[in-house]
Amino acid sequence: MRFAIIAPPVPTQKWKENFERIAPHIPLLIGLETEHPEDVVCVMVWKQPKGALTRFKNLKLIFSMGAGVDHVLSDETIPKHIPVCRVVDPQMAFSMSNYILMALLNHHRSWYEFQAAQQNKHWAQFEFIERPVKVGVLGIGHLGRDAANKIHHLGFPVIGYSNSPKETAFPSYSGDQFEDFISQINVLVCTVPYTPKTHGLLNYQLFEKFKEPTYLINVSRGAVQVEKDIVKALNTGLLSGAFLDVFEEEPLPKSSPLWAHPKVKITPHIASLTYPKESTYQVLDCFERLEKGLPLPQQVSREKMY
Repeated sequence: MRFAIIAPPVPTQKWKENFERIAPHIPLLIGLETEHPEDVVCVMVWKQPKGALTRFKNLKLIFSMGAGVDHVLSDETIPKHIPVCRVVDPQMAFSMSNYILMALLNHHRSWYEFQAAQQNKHWAQFEFIERPVKVGVLGIGHLGRDAANKIHHLGFPVIGYSNSPKETAFPSYSGDQFEDFISQINVLVCTVPYTPKTHGLLNYQLFEKFKEPTYLINVSRGAVQVEKDIVKALNTGLLSGAFLDVFEEEPLPKSSPLWAHPKVKITPHIASLTYPKESTYQVLDCFERLEKGLPLPQQVSREKMY
């Protein structure tokens, strides 16, 4: 029996160190090269090459090294009977919520204007306001709900939207109530998973539904946004600004107009990073449960894609 990690170098090294420390009794394969692929029963993956897992004929479990699973579910070569699990870590929600709060509060308190004033050695007292914000969180699953709860507890008006009704401490909408949701906000926080339904969701047609200029914070997936439409909406005033952590192509190409746009803030997909130690325990727990025929709490629905 052997586990394998198939991922880019940086997360691979961190996961390898933790796995070997926590489970030294389980042989660990790094990458795809092995003379005995039949020994591999569990793979931990992130952005693995399409078709890479076909050589592991005795594979029992696929574990995504992040909250996203589209890199697994979009690979049609993976047999449908193999369960796919993902990281569900309270620390991820803690990091994600703090990131969203940082982006929201910087916008709310006109931080970038004060930053520019400092660079010009200008005393800008009373020149910039606390912007009134009405926050909408699009996607109130594990991560989105945690952020919305914290925004609510800070005293900001916040509403949520999800495909199905949710019990929340703040007003929330679902199903055909999307127009009601989008008409009430001037800050849109996007935390939806990537699915065929959310592909290109953040587009100009959506932005035209805003009742006032709206600030966009996207921490979901790059394929959820249409970047040329974001630039167009910024230039026409439908968007008052954008704080983006994910992009259609990563790393973001140097030719992208987003880099130099005065209303755009960029971070390199770091809003919520996985913590290998906790994640390793989750992998081992999932595999143990699988062997015992027990339910897998982190299992992904192939139909819902999350």
